Amino acid sequence: LLNPNKKCITLNLRKPKAIELTKEICRVSDVVTENFRPGVMKRLGLDYEALREVKPDIIYLSSSQRGGKGPEWNYAGYAPTFPMLGGLSYLTGHPDGVPSQMAGRSDLVVGTTSFFAILAALIYHSKTGKGQYIDVSSTEVFSSLIGDAFMDYAMNKRSEFRRGNRDDIMAPHNCYRCKGDDKWVSIAISNDDEWRAFCDAIGNLDWTRDEKFSDAYSRKANEEELDRLISEWTMNNTHHEVMELLQKAGVAAMPSFSGDELYEDPHLKERGFVTQVDHPVIGKQTMVNVPWKFSVTPAGVTRYAPLFGEHNKYVFGELLGMSEEKITELEREEVIY
Repeated sequence: LLNPNKKCITLNLRKPKAIELTKEICRVSDVVTENFRPGVMKRLGLDYEALREVKPDIIYLSSSQRGGKGPEWNYAGYAPTFPMLGGLSYLTGHPDGVPSQMAGRSDLVVGTTSFFAILAALIYHSKTGKGQYIDVSSTEVFSSLIGDAFMDYAMNKRSEFRRGNRDDIMAPHNCYRCKGDDKWVSIAISNDDEWRAFCDAIGNLDWTRDEKFSDAYSRKANEEELDRLISEWTMNNTHHEVMELLQKAGVAAMPSFSGDELYEDPHLKERGFVTQVDHPVIGKQTMVNVPWKFSVTPAGVTRYAPLFGEHNKYVFGELLGMSEEKITELEREEVIY
């Protein structure tokens, strides 16, 4: 499901000829990205300085755990460590639980950040004709997502802690279990008017008139009990019922949708968020489409993720102008495989 619309070649970088072919590809390219441990590309002879000799205006992005300089520049890293070292994991989870690993999406977050860094460099290139080196630290990507925690410590010497779904001020502000198997709804109330609307919507149950919930300060002070009482009500309703009832009353409420609910969601279907492509090996393949809609230059998933080496002939033959005999010879030498 990853890498749709891309092309794939296969080179054995242990072979000197493969290094030269890589340089030839860079000569006809605008951007190079690499995600090796720092130092690997230099040993291969494919670092920024080497490729700038081939293409002086190349944009070269290196992505590593700790970045290309600093005391820990050469540390190896894997996706589960990025949010841990970046500080986001420490803030994610329940107060009585452990920090969340958040491993499953770490690479995607770093990749998306790198993409926007490349766009900025391309804009600079379009104005000046100059390339540049981009040094991305995966852990700093996650640190950049918790700027408020840095500011709180810098200004107030307070270190934030995990608080689950709760807010600093608002109460109720949580995700509540509903009727059904693992169904949940988020409810957020920011002021007394919304609280009164919430109470009216659920039928002004006895506990809603308790003094301990009469104002924002009291609700926050008694938040644990308030969450328990709200859960007792939501568990008797589906997450859609809670959403519709509270939204009609002007209260922020939204289900926490599962993957199957999103797949069947009529709104996403109408927008074409889920699409299908024909894969030469496994047949029809369901893909997640791009989330933006351009009015002039539409974007979308148009082909499957490439097979290994699927575009060797196109890249080496059409882009680099190599003959079929030369490509076959390099395949025999296991330079191209």
